Amino acid sequence: MKKYFLILFIFTVGLYFGKLLPNKTEYIQLNYTTEFPKLVELLSFLDYNYVDKIDLDSLQEEIISATLESLDPHSTYINVDEIKSVTEGMQGNFEGIGVEFQIQHDTIVVVSPISGGPSERQGILSGDRIVKVDTLNVAGVGFTNADVVDNLRGAKGTKVNLTIKRPSRNKLLEFKITRAKIPLTSVDVSYIIEDKIGYIKVNRFSGTTDQEFIESIDKLKSKGMQSLILDLRSNPGGYLHAAIAMVDEFLEQGEIVYTQGNARRKKVYEATKYGAFKQQEIVVLVDEGSASASEIVAGALQDHDRAYIVGRRTFGKGLVQEQTQMSDGSAFRLTTARYYTPSGRSIQKAYTKDVEAYHLESANRYENGELYSEDSIKIADSLKFFTSNGRVVYGGGGITPDIIIERDSTVNYLQINKMISKGWVNEFCFEKSEHLQKQNIKDYNSIDMQQVYADFLSFIKQKDNTFELKIGTIETTYLDNLLLATISRNLWDNDTYYKVLSLEDEYIQRAIKEF
Repeated sequence: MKKYFLILFIFTVGLYFGKLLPNKTEYIQLNYTTEFPKLVELLSFLDYNYVDKIDLDSLQEEIISATLESLDPHSTYINVDEIKSVTEGMQGNFEGIGVEFQIQHDTIVVVSPISGGPSERQGILSGDRIVKVDTLNVAGVGFTNADVVDNLRGAKGTKVNLTIKRPSRNKLLEFKITRAKIPLTSVDVSYIIEDKIGYIKVNRFSGTTDQEFIESIDKLKSKGMQSLILDLRSNPGGYLHAAIAMVDEFLEQGEIVYTQGNARRKKVYEATKYGAFKQQEIVVLVDEGSASASEIVAGALQDHDRAYIVGRRTFGKGLVQEQTQMSDGSAFRLTTARYYTPSGRSIQKAYTKDVEAYHLESANRYENGELYSEDSIKIADSLKFFTSNGRVVYGGGGITPDIIIERDSTVNYLQINKMISKGWVNEFCFEKSEHLQKQNIKDYNSIDMQQVYADFLSFIKQKDNTFELKIGTIETTYLDNLLLATISRNLWDNDTYYKVLSLEDEYIQRAIKEF
C-alpha cells in the first residue's frame, strides 16, 4: 500500500507541474512513474528497509520544498500552516482586534490602534498595557509576538475581553471587543511635504494598493499637490496588477512591462488613457530593499523619462511566480517568466544555487565598494539601454537610479541599531510621551530635544551601565531626529512621525531639489 502511495505522490507532483504548462500539443505528457524510475525505486526501498519509521507526509513536503528551492531563489513551497498568513498579507486584511503592539518589560504595549478597527472604536489608546486576555494573564509570563497574535486574532464576530492598564488611570480598565476584518494598509502615509509637493510612501503591492493609492492621489490633489515624491524604499513588491495600475496613473501611453519565459510567450502590459497624474512631475525613491513590483514601477517610469529615480540600485528581483494550490490546502510558487522593462532590461540579477548569498548580495555591494561613490559603478557597454528620449540606463539586474545617494563610509549606525533592536528607543519614547502628554504639548517644535536627548542618555545607562554610546555628529543628528519622530507618533499620529523623519532624510531632501 505504501509503495503505491509513493508512486501516486510522484505522479501527482508531475500532474501539478503539468497543469502549469500551456495547453499546447507539442508538450509531451510524461509518465512520472516510468520516466523517473530511480526516484520511485529509492523511495520505495526507503519505505520498506530504512532503520526507522518514515513519516511520509513530512517526506513529501521535504521533496517538494527541496525540488523548488533547487530551481531558483524564488520558487518555493508554502505549507498549510503558512498559507493563511501569506494570503492575509497579500489580500490586505486579517481578522482580529486591530492593534499594533510591542512587548516591553514582558508586557504587551499598544503602539497604536488601527484606524477604523474595533479597538479604536472601543477606546483603546496608544500606550495601553494589555494584562489579561479573557481570563488568561498575559503580563510577565514570557509572551512572544506569536503568542500575542494567537490570542488576539480570531474569526470575525467572535468576542474577546481585555483587561487594560492605562498609565493615566489608577484602576484597571475592562473592554469587550468584537473581532472584525482589519485592513492591512499598503500606503503608510500621504501628505503635503512642502508647498505643492506631495509625498506617498507605499510599503508593498497588495490587493488593496490600487484603491489606497488613488485615494491618496485624490486627497493630495485636493490640497494643491502639483508634484509627487513616491517612496518605494524597502518595498519588497507583491502583485503585478497593483504595480501596473500604479504606473497607469502616471503614463499617457506606452509599454509598462513585459514578461517572457521558456514556457510562456511574451506578454506586454500597456498604459491606458485613464489616470489621475499623467502630466505632473514625479520623483521615485528606491534603495537596495526595493524589489519586484517596486522595480517594475521605477523601471517603467525611468524608461519613459516620466520620473527621476533617486536612491540606490534596487534588489534585482525580476522573476515571475505563479501560485498553485495543492489538494491539502498547501501551495507552491513556481517561477515561470522574467520581468523586462520597456527598454528591454531584465530586472532579475544573476543568481546561483547559493540562495543565502543571493539574498545577501545587496548588503555585500557596500563591502565591495559600490555606491560609496557614483564612480564605483562599472557596467559593461553591452548592458546599456536607452529611454524614450535617448538617455542611457543600465541593465545587469535591478534599477540603477538617475541620481545616486552615495553611502558615507565614515558613518556607522551599529550602536543605534543595537539600541533599536533591544527596544530601548521605543521604550524610552513611550515613557517620555506619557510625561509630555501631561504638559499639553501642542506640536513637535515645542519639545525640548536637548532635555530629551540628555534623558535618553541617562535611560540607556540605567538599562546597561557598561554601554558607552560613541557616535559621530551625523549619527547623533539621526538619533535625535528618530527620538523626536517616535515621540511625535505616540503623541499625535503616523503622519507627524514621517514628517519629522523627512527633515533629516537625505533621499527626500534630495528629491525636493528636483522640483
